[in-house]
Amino acid sequence: MIRISEIFHSVQGEGRFNGTPSVFIRTSGCNLRCWFCDTRYASWEPEGDSCDVASIVKAATQWQTPHVVITGGEPMIFEELGEVCDELKKQHRHITIETAGTIQRDWACDLWSISPKLSNSTPIGYATDEWIKNHDERRDRPDVVRQLMNQGDYQLKFVVGSILDAEEVLEYLAKLGQWDRDRVMMMPRGTTVAELRLQASWLTDWCRNHDLRMCDRSHIYWFGNRRGT
Repeated sequence: MIRISEIFHSVQGEGRFNGTPSVFIRTSGCNLRCWFCDTRYASWEPEGDSCDVASIVKAATQWQTPHVVITGGEPMIFEELGEVCDELKKQHRHITIETAGTIQRDWACDLWSISPKLSNSTPIGYATDEWIKNHDERRDRPDVVRQLMNQGDYQLKFVVGSILDAEEVLEYLAKLGQWDRDRVMMMPRGTTVAELRLQASWLTDWCRNHDLRMCDRSHIYWFGNRRGT
């Protein structure tokens, strides 16, 4: 059984398929505790019912939209989700899996959308000492990220809120080794239009100077920070 927070039809607002109508399967539960998480109902305080593979596939395919995004929380904590991917591929769906890159799975996937968590994600002052320790021990897994990158098409999305964060991305990429520059995306931290515009005021130039892609959060502009989008 897989705990599901929500399944909905919307438009992808991040990454390579920005603007693409997509079905989203949001699992509920996470092995990290990023302080800036904007889906706490699927991570810090997981909500939703436990569902079997067949019911998840049925709900996701009620729309004819070919693109399906599996997100969370952290979907990789659910081993049975691989069966969902297999069933969706039988129906010729394009599957994007959004993950923090801390757990390795060899699932049917067209795009691994990997968002490695930097030191700026540590929930100091927001979580218990035990969760702070667990978060920091789990978040940095370049070995897992490399494995996922080698399994197929990928994009790397880094959440940044300052120039220091951006510089840490460069350090992470150096540690990662081989990577495709066109697949690295710098995403501003923020859940309001005002916050995103403030971050863009420095990040756009930084991306230009370092020849990396700017990846805005378009769904915030389109829908605001609300569920089902």
